[in-house]
Amino acid sequence: MMELDAIEFQRKSGQEEIICPDKNRKLLDFWSWAYSDLVSNTDRGSIAEYLIALACNIEDNPRISWNAYDLLTNDGIKIEVKSSGYLQTWKQKDYSKPIFGIPKTLAWDYRENVYEIDRKRQADVYVFALHAHKDKATVNPLDTRQWEFYVLSSKILDEKVRNSKNISLKRILDLGGVKCKFDEIMVTIKSANSSESKQIESNRNQ
Repeated sequence: MMELDAIEFQRKSGQEEIICPDKNRKLLDFWSWAYSDLVSNTDRGSIAEYLIALACNIEDNPRISWNAYDLLTNDGIKIEVKSSGYLQTWKQKDYSKPIFGIPKTLAWDYRENVYEIDRKRQADVYVFALHAHKDKATVNPLDTRQWEFYVLSSKILDEKVRNSKNISLKRILDLGGVKCKFDEIMVTIKSANSSESKQIESNRNQ
C-alpha cells in the first residue's frame, strides 16, 4: 500500500518565482492578489494570528493552518486566536456584533493523518482579538492601535461555558477575560496560563 509522508514546508520569502511563460511574477504578486482584502473575516483572522505571533516573538515560525491550535510559544504555551470586528468589506446597515468561536474540536495530526478520540479545546489559552475600529475611511487591520485583545484560559471556558460553540465579548469579560494592549499580550498570556496551572495543581492537592 502506498504511503505519502506529510510535506515539511519552509517559510517563503515572497521572492520565489512563479514559473509561467511570458510572465515575470513572484510569490509576493500572488499574495497581494489573493490577500489584499484585509477586512474580510478570513484574512483578518490570519492577520490576528500574525499579530499575536509578533507579540510573542514567534513570528519566524510559519503558520500551519491545520494545526490543532494556532500558535505555540517558545516556552510551550498553546494559543488559540479568535478574531472579530465591527466592520465588514461589504455595505453595512449597522456594525457587526463581535462573536468569537470557541468550539471543542478533534485534534488532527497532519503528519500521521489521524484524529484524537476526545473532542476538547486544544489550546491552553485563548486570545480574542477584536478589530475595534469603526471608521471605514481609515480602517487598517495592520495598525495594532485599532485592535483590542482579551486573554482567557481554556480551563475557565471549559468550566463556565462547557460545550458552547460561540461567545460574546460581554461574556468574555464576565468570565474575567483580561483586556490588554499589543505590547502586553505575551505577559498576559503567561499570567493566564500560570493561573490555570496553579489551579490545576491546587485541585490535585485537595
